[in-house]
Amino acid sequence: MFIIFITALLYIYGNATGYGLSFVGIALIISGIISFASYYYSDKIILGMSHAKQIKKSDNPELFRIVENLCIGAGLSMPKIYVIKDSAPNAFATGRDPKHAVVATTTGILQKLNKTELEGVIAHELSHIRNYDIRLMAIVVVLVGLVALLADFFMRSLWYGGGRRSNREGNSAQGIFLLIGIVLGILSPIIATLIQLAVSRKREFLADASGVLLTRYPEGLATALEKIAKDKEPLEVANNATAHLYITNPFKGKISASWFANLFNTHPPIEERIKILRSM
Repeated sequence: MFIIFITALLYIYGNATGYGLSFVGIALIISGIISFASYYYSDKIILGMSHAKQIKKSDNPELFRIVENLCIGAGLSMPKIYVIKDSAPNAFATGRDPKHAVVATTTGILQKLNKTELEGVIAHELSHIRNYDIRLMAIVVVLVGLVALLADFFMRSLWYGGGRRSNREGNSAQGIFLLIGIVLGILSPIIATLIQLAVSRKREFLADASGVLLTRYPEGLATALEKIAKDKEPLEVANNATAHLYITNPFKGKISASWFANLFNTHPPIEERIKILRSM
């Protein structure tokens, strides 16, 4: 969907400005540089934004034992473990593949969950790693950013350059593309974000199911999600760019029950996740 969407945008923007394939070429060069950088450095950027610090086994032996045991069961390499000093309970996984993966937890989740509940959360995050969600979501975030970049580049090109002018027939066709391009320039970042959020919600359901297959105990994750949902403290280090990574929405108090508002949620309703877990 994203490839078709971006290809259509490039075609319309190129014809609207009169630059054709040259617009496509510039966009591909820019997107290539961004994609390369994000693939290799997105985890470092995310960890830096989250103020996460890597810990050693001696810092928290119990957490390391939980991760090690679950990794053995999942057949995964041991990821690096990071901790965020924040009393709000939450956790996320990042990295480009299982061999370059990171699991990060807040100090709040370590303090407020018991061992069984923490195992459920860690199994969920390791499932994101095993299912390559960490790579998928990194790519999706890059594509969403690319759509926003293309829209901004197109709108700025109209403001400063006005596009090329050719013959009357060309101008007539160009005018149609220009109108469509302006509409898409406004709406395309929103559409791209909706696709990103839909993918994020689906992968959360999958990680819940995969995590339960790993622990063989759905109640552990279900109870953990209940405790996290009841805790009303928002995660201070979270932002719109990283919110989809966490096990639950880090922005407490911003979740709506309406179907339209749910389109803009990074996570599926926590009540629905708990209901599915307890039906297993």
